[in-house]
Amino acid sequence: MEFRPTEEMELVRKSVREFAEREIRPIAREMDATGEFPEKTVMQLGGLGLLGMLVPTEYGGSGASTLEYAVAVEEVARVDGSHALVMAAHNSLCTGNILIAATDSQKRKYVPDLATGKRIGAWALTEPSVGSDAAGMKTVAVRGGDAWVLNGSKNFCTNAPVAGTFVITAKTDLSKGSHGISAFIVEKGTPGLHIGKVEDKLGMRGSATSQVILEDCRVPAEDLLGKEGDGFVNALKTLDGGRISIGALGVGLAQGALEESVAYAKERQQFGRPIADFQGIQWKIADMAMRTEAARMLVYHAAWLKDRGLPHKAEAAMGKLYASEAAMWATTQGVQVHGGYGYIKDYPIERMFRDAKLCEIGEGTSEIQRLVIARELLGA
Repeated sequence: MEFRPTEEMELVRKSVREFAEREIRPIAREMDATGEFPEKTVMQLGGLGLLGMLVPTEYGGSGASTLEYAVAVEEVARVDGSHALVMAAHNSLCTGNILIAATDSQKRKYVPDLATGKRIGAWALTEPSVGSDAAGMKTVAVRGGDAWVLNGSKNFCTNAPVAGTFVITAKTDLSKGSHGISAFIVEKGTPGLHIGKVEDKLGMRGSATSQVILEDCRVPAEDLLGKEGDGFVNALKTLDGGRISIGALGVGLAQGALEESVAYAKERQQFGRPIADFQGIQWKIADMAMRTEAARMLVYHAAWLKDRGLPHKAEAAMGKLYASEAAMWATTQGVQVHGGYGYIKDYPIERMFRDAKLCEIGEGTSEIQRLVIARELLGA
């Protein structure tokens, strides 16, 4: 077993941390307050290669390992969850699904612009009446000559209001259940593709999230992603990788909460002493550090398995589940360490607390992660 980070991982951590501290931290509070999408800094992420980390160099990407990618997401989330979520949805979901299922010609057409951030990617699976039961989607696609015609609506689609490229799932054969679901690459500006309600969210407020409405949206037949009927299977594969990125996001939020709490505990005076001197605070800090490190190891292990082409479904779910709950726990304790100041927006811990909740819901709730883990162990 080797627990030392590689030189590449350390270089990624150092460079991303410097960028996040310099460019993202100063705008994080205002972006959260206004809900405005941070276009400038997201484009800078693209310029640094962080929007194409998992893309092979032949398609214009960085060709990084999943471990290096997890470190990058973690470091961005340590400062701001919204930027990390934009990055995760773009890399792991939209671009990730294309890399899993696309033909070489599709990859050469769509991936280079995604890898550089020229186009932001969005992934549309969830629907207004369909959450955890993704196979129960109602969006349909009907073949008409040299095109597929899509009708339906998608919900909670991260990056959709700013996206240039979408991966959208729809039923192409109503008689086959989940095996009748296919996926399509759809470009911004395609007639019939509309952005619906933009959500006003509890947290991750700098990440643009909206409905996607499809009204006789005509998609060229060559933009079917993967084989007809393989859309749901490929979506599950995509989510296995996506859960690693959300796990890394949770680790970053927990780490950020820990660091904010340590700094505050050292400076806050009560009873003539820093509150860091009190055992009750020390125990909170110790437990925050322990859970953060345990989450990091679970997420890194899943990433390590994925890099080696080994099965990682249960491990990705474990990492996502534990890191999500660790982030929620650590940010809650961080608010408590800050006391009344943790409840106001002058301190980052309040924003981290709100951001962390998304990790327990997005890309499969904590309840679904437990089902995934149990089914893998039981062979169900």
